[in-house]
Parts: sequence; C-alpha cells; structure tokens
Amino acid sequence: MWLPLLLGELNESEMQSLGMKMTAEDIYSINKGSLKDAIVHFGGFCTGEVISSQGLVLTNHHCGYGQIQSHSSLENNYLEDGFWAMSQEEELANPGLFVTFIVRIEDVTEKVLGQVAEDMAPEEREKALTKTFDAVKEGAVKEDYQDVVIRSFFHGKQYFMFITETYRDIRLVGAPPSSIGKFGADTDNWEWPRHTGDFSLFRIYTGPDGKPAEYSESNVPMKPRYHLPISLDGVEEGDFTLVFGFPGRTDEYLPSVAMQQRVEEINPLRIGIRDKSLAILNQAMRENPEARIQYAAKQARIANAWKKWKGESQGIEATDGIGQRKMMEKAFIDSLLANDRYPKSYRDILPDFRKAYNRIAPYARSQTVINEIIYRNVELFRLVTRLERSLPLLRGDVQQGEKAKMQNLITVLEQFYRDYNLDIDMEIGKRLLDVYFNTLPDEHQAQYAKDQLEYAGGNLDVLMNKYFRGSFLTRGDMVIKAIKENAGGFAAQVQGDPLYVFIQEILSYSRRNIFEPHDEIEAHIQDLQRDYMTALMDVFSDRRFYPDANSTMRVTYGKVEGYTWNNEQTYDFGTNLDGVIAKYVPGDYEFDVPERLRQLHSEKDYGQYADANGKLPVCFLGSNHTTGGNSGSPAIDAYGNLIGLNFDRTWHSTMSDINYDPSICRNIMVDARYILFIVDKFAGAGHLVDEMTLVHPKS
Repeated sequence: MWLPLLLGELNESEMQSLGMKMTAEDIYSINKGSLKDAIVHFGGFCTGEVISSQGLVLTNHHCGYGQIQSHSSLENNYLEDGFWAMSQEEELANPGLFVTFIVRIEDVTEKVLGQVAEDMAPEEREKALTKTFDAVKEGAVKEDYQDVVIRSFFHGKQYFMFITETYRDIRLVGAPPSSIGKFGADTDNWEWPRHTGDFSLFRIYTGPDGKPAEYSESNVPMKPRYHLPISLDGVEEGDFTLVFGFPGRTDEYLPSVAMQQRVEEINPLRIGIRDKSLAILNQAMRENPEARIQYAAKQARIANAWKKWKGESQGIEATDGIGQRKMMEKAFIDSLLANDRYPKSYRDILPDFRKAYNRIAPYARSQTVINEIIYRNVELFRLVTRLERSLPLLRGDVQQGEKAKMQNLITVLEQFYRDYNLDIDMEIGKRLLDVYFNTLPDEHQAQYAKDQLEYAGGNLDVLMNKYFRGSFLTRGDMVIKAIKENAGGFAAQVQGDPLYVFIQEILSYSRRNIFEPHDEIEAHIQDLQRDYMTALMDVFSDRRFYPDANSTMRVTYGKVEGYTWNNEQTYDFGTNLDGVIAKYVPGDYEFDVPERLRQLHSEKDYGQYADANGKLPVCFLGSNHTTGGNSGSPAIDAYGNLIGLNFDRTWHSTMSDINYDPSICRNIMVDARYILFIVDKFAGAGHLVDEMTLVHPKS
C-alpha cells in the first residue's frame, strides 16, 4: 500500500517490470491531470472513481447501500428493484453524503518532528504534535475551499500533509437490484468463485462556478480534472493490475504476541457475540419483508466483519502466519546479536512487547465485549452513546456551526427511527447482555448493572422490558419533537431516562476500570511499536517498507491471477454469467436472478461486452493488497484504463490486514464489462454509457 507521490522513487521500475506501460507521473501528478484526480474518498468509508466528463462516479453497491436504502420503501423498493435515473433531473440527492479529492501530498516530517524530542512522555509528545500540526496547517498553501489533513506514518516516524477538496452535493444515479448488486449476499461474502455485480453510480454536483457547494437545484454536474477511460478489452491471467484508493487500517508490523492475541482471543469473542445478533437478524429478515428493508444495511455491516474475522484467523493458521512472524523476529534478534552497532535498547523491545500484551489481555477481552454490545450490535445502546456525545450541542454549549450540527443530529435521528424495530433490537439486547453478565469477570461488571439484574429477579426478559418499553428513546416522534422545540430541556430529560442511565452507568464504570487501564497500556505499546518500526527499518535497511493503511490515498499493484489453497484446491482467476445462472435459486433472497438477466443469458445477448469466447465476464481476482476502505477502488490496467471495480477479498485473504501473503491473498473485482452490460443491456440506461470514454488498449 504505497504512497502515490513516492512511486517514482520506490516502485516505478518494478511496476513497469510487471507490465505497466505508464509512468509514476501518469499516476500522481500535481502539474497535470493524472489518475489520482479521478479517485475520491467516498463518504469517508469507501473509494470511488470519476468515469465521465460530467462527474459520474462509480463505487460499490454496498458503499451506496445506505443511500439506496434511504430512498427505498415498500412502494418504491430500489433495493429490490434497482434504480436508474433516465435524466439528470431524476437523480436523487443524498444529505450528508460527500466525496473528497486529494489535490496534492507533501512530506512534512521535518516540520512536524522539529519540535518533538524522542524521549518525550506520550502526553507531552501529543501536545507538541498538536502544536506543530496547527503551525504546518496554518502555513499550507491552499484555496479557501480546500482543507488540510496531516497523518502519521510508520507509527510516528513520518508525517504527510494532504490538501483536499470535498464536495457535498452527491446524487444517486443508478443501482442494480440487490439480486445483482448483492448476489450471493452472506453466503458468498468473502468467498470465491464470486458472481456479484457490486456497483452503483452517483454524480458529483458543484456550484455554477465549479467549486464545492451544498445541495442546490442550481448546482451543475462536475467537470473533473480527469476521468478514467474504461477498457472493453478485459483481462487475461498475468495482466498488470493497479488498485487506487483509501484503505482503512492495517497492522502489518505487529509482533507475533499481538497476532496471537488477536487470532486466538479477540476474534473468537467478537465472532461469538455477532453469531447471536446475526441469528436474530437473519431470522427476522427472512420472515418479514419490512424488516428486510429496515435491516439490510445494518445486517450487512455486522455480517461483513463477522465473516472477515473468521477468515483472518483461518488464513493465519493455514499459512502459519504467527510462525513466520516469529522467524522474522528471530532474524531480527540474530542481527542485533551479530552487530554491535545497533543500540542495545533494540534488544528489549520484543520482551517488553510480551510483558505489555500479557498485561493488556484481560482489559482487551472485556473492552471487546463491551464495544460489541454497546457500540456495535444493539441499536438503542448505540443511540445512547450518540446522544451522550451530543449533550453539549443540545445544551447550547457549542456555538460554531451549531445550527448545521443540530440539523445533522436531527437527520441522523430521523434515519435511525425510520428503520428501527423495537422487538428485534430488544431481543438482541437480551441475548448480548447475557454475554455481559456471564463472560466478563465480576470486577469488570458495573455494580449498578448487577443490582438492576438482581432487582429483576435475575430475569433478562424482565430487565429488557423495563428498559426498552419504559424508555421514551424508543418513541422517535417524541424525541425529535422535543429536540426541535426545546433542545436544552431534552438534554435534561434524556439524562433521566432509565435506559440512558443504565447504559451510562455501565460505560462510566467501564471507562474507569477497563478502558482507562487498557488505554494506558496501549499507549505504552504504541511507543514500543514506534521504537520497533525504527529498529526494523534500521536492521533490515535493504528492504522497502510501506506504511500501514490509515485511510489515506494509496496505490497497490499486482496482477490478475488465481490461487491454490492448502495445496489442494485451485481457483481460476475469473467467473462469468454462466456461474450466476448455475447458482440461481428462484425466490431466494441471496440467489434469485432477475428474469431480464436470465433472458439475456438465454439469448446470449451480451452486445460488445462479451469476451473472446462469447461469455459474459462477471468477476476476476488479483494479487493486490487491499482492505476495508478499498471497497469501490478502481482496478486499472497497464495503460491507465478502468478494467474492474474492487469490492472484496477471498476469505483466506482477510488475514492480509496483519499478514499479507502474496501466495494466497487475492482481491475480488467486478469486471468493467459486466458493469457496462448491466447499465446498458439490462437496465436500458445506455445514455450513461454514452457519457463514458470506452477504449480498446490491446487492439
């Protein structure tokens, strides 16, 4: 996951040896339009790319899922039926959605670390960094409508500044039905072979002057600095692939003791908790069409990480990732012992890691349980935490931008209550509080919570009925009306709500007795990790190191290729529409296939989008290193053309967040020809294809 501005120095020759025909300047330039000018951070959580001169943006179906869902109802079920704007006037606004471009990247390491001493205590270091960040941002050359972001790399060894432009009028243009965009759903998630048309289309609008602007009917489609041409020539095994995007987070340089704790202790806890919540959600969604709409995006969010953690643990075990990491650590120690030039402090790092991870283990386990219950799986509990963070706003303690922030809070609450089901949430709450009381050690359980369970006769049904049915927070109309009429009065009222008090008592106890001691040890671990990073780069100075993902723009490159799992099962690199039809199960919400798609397959009516064998390609694999945040990233060929859309990894590849192994780690991409086919032949939205630049680079 390489920084694009350093490709010329670190990667260009290797990329060209793999077949790339471009230069580093074609990929990242501040002097001319380049690939990076077509790449956007979509909503802050995914990637998208501009694919027309009119600001058309391509991203994943699951990245636009929340917006598609927000426009859906039983009468106009865009999740089930798909949505296609046949003119720009029909495109749908999405309050709160934004995309961000990177204008340029600068290395500001010397400016940032100039006032930071190596021996500073963590708090002192943080204050010094904040001060220098402010100074560097203040001195940045930028336009008034541009922003500045500074991020740490290599655990504080380097710092880069990003000048950004954010656009907030983003409209939904097109989305296939979920039977295409989410084909295979949970069963196929993280799996291969894959047959999912995971894409959606949006459009960026600007003010009449071409600059970022809030939504307005007078806004116009964006005229981008650059947009990606789309190749109709497809892919072959061994073709060069480049994936550009905003990967969220990786931990590639963890010590073996940390990997072991994650795989053997933390992942099983998280998986077990989500097993319980998903069992309830899946049953409700199968039995109730309305619940299926309400919980589509929520269930997908919970299930996605659940299955990812399973794959991560299995991948590490199958490739002996922990054993490999221990071998690297042995080589590190051997080098230290063989060479006196290295500081003796290097020798203490790995033993200190072991001590720190042993100390943090009980707190990490309990924090994982509480985070999963309160911040991830039980909606009403999550709402309490949101309202807690909003108390200063509700009380009027926040002055700057107060009106906009208040409206944003109201919008969030309206969306929450529109898709909230009390009975489902209460059942999940009951199951997961059972985990709280029976998994956490007694000293990590809040006394208030234990007392409340005792008062309920030890019966979680009684306890849940008291808090869910007795809380006015379950009454959305009342909550929103109270905030609009008297926000300060609502702030006082909510702090007396029984459910709010219950969750706050658990959280306040947990913060004192779990989170704070955990964070204190974690701060020490982060200091060790910074020292370890310095030592690794010193001892293995002949190696190239790439920084962990941190939601900043990165480039990863590889090639189109299948893989062999466990020396037994070999997987081909691509799939086609025949595989979709082979999986077809009429009426099944995961594997149903629209009649129109079945008809096109039967007639082999693929237009210009078929491959040389007359098949319609659907998905393909690459050896690109991706993670969360790379969803929606473009797959780009050797010439700089779009050939696919990244949307997933194979199950065995999820370990790449902590141990990228090119022998089996594969990312999954929708073939661009399938996207064009669905837009054109299936949806009849050929006017959108007409906007795009289609090319034949191999001709």
